[in-house]
Amino acid sequence: MSDIATREYEERDWPEVSKIHDLARPIELEGSCDPRAFVPLADDKNDLQEFLNSRKLVACYETRIVGFIGIDASTIGWLYVDPKETGQGIGRHLVREALVRVRQGASVFVLEGNVRAISLYKSEFFEVVDRFDSDNNGYPCTVLKMSQPMPSGTLRL
Repeated sequence: MSDIATREYEERDWPEVSKIHDLARPIELEGSCDPRAFVPLADDKNDLQEFLNSRKLVACYETRIVGFIGIDASTIGWLYVDPKETGQGIGRHLVREALVRVRQGASVFVLEGNVRAISLYKSEFFEVVDRFDSDNNGYPCTVLKMSQPMPSGTLRL
């Protein structure tokens, strides 16, 4: 999909963005966490608040939203692509757009079993810098913190 357009999230995007999240989230949990950890975004108070507080970009193909990503200072999150559209470079496009907007030394948190996301981030020069146990709605999981190394001589802001 070479005609992907990226724009800031608008409130009117909520129905499509929440639908994409709810379709993609169970796939994200596969191999990482008990599938019962899935809660629709609209019903997950903690995640919903975090979602609302983050700056979001949406990827559109023509007028249709096909994915989104969230940014909070130097942390990237909320990378979700419509499962019918995966493998077409939308996630990579969104990561690159987010990287333009964050401070240097970007980080992301990824479920350890989310092999596709880990591979994407590694291909964009992220490295695993931490691994820790956590939970998803009461179900245990392991999370990786991945970061892009700071260029030598760069000061953190």
